[in-house]
Amino acid sequence: MAASIQRRPRRGGAASYRKSTHMPMSEINVTPFVDVMLVLLVIFMVTAPLLTVGVEVNLPKTQAGNISGSDEPLAITVKADGAVFLQDTAVEMETLVPRLNAISGANPDARIFIRGDSATNYGRVMEVMGTINAAGYSRVALITAAPKPEEN
Repeated sequence: MAASIQRRPRRGGAASYRKSTHMPMSEINVTPFVDVMLVLLVIFMVTAPLLTVGVEVNLPKTQAGNISGSDEPLAITVKADGAVFLQDTAVEMETLVPRLNAISGANPDARIFIRGDSATNYGRVMEVMGTINAAGYSRVALITAAPKPEEN
């Protein structure tokens, strides 16, 4: 007991007795937080490229402005050989509207983006667009690539 009690003089000259104890640490340990954030950063860096539309097409370039909206649009892609894809799945023209209705819940206000390859037949893109419009969908837009700055 004598080892844990220390004698210290006070200002007034009187002796005081104090136990030697460790004070609790009041600092936040940020190492686990940094570790978790680095893991999340790596996960997002790996998954971000996978979130884009998976069908590769060569979009035509135009000066048109961006389309803004808060809801997620459905993407229909027409490849150079005329194949039609709903999101990432190949579909036949006969099954395009039923699948579109199933995905959108038959909502005629659903936004639909058509991505046509620049080498595809213009008539094929218009056939797809006409089929969608005839099914009652009115918010249909064509997607193009923005021109590079040196092409202006």
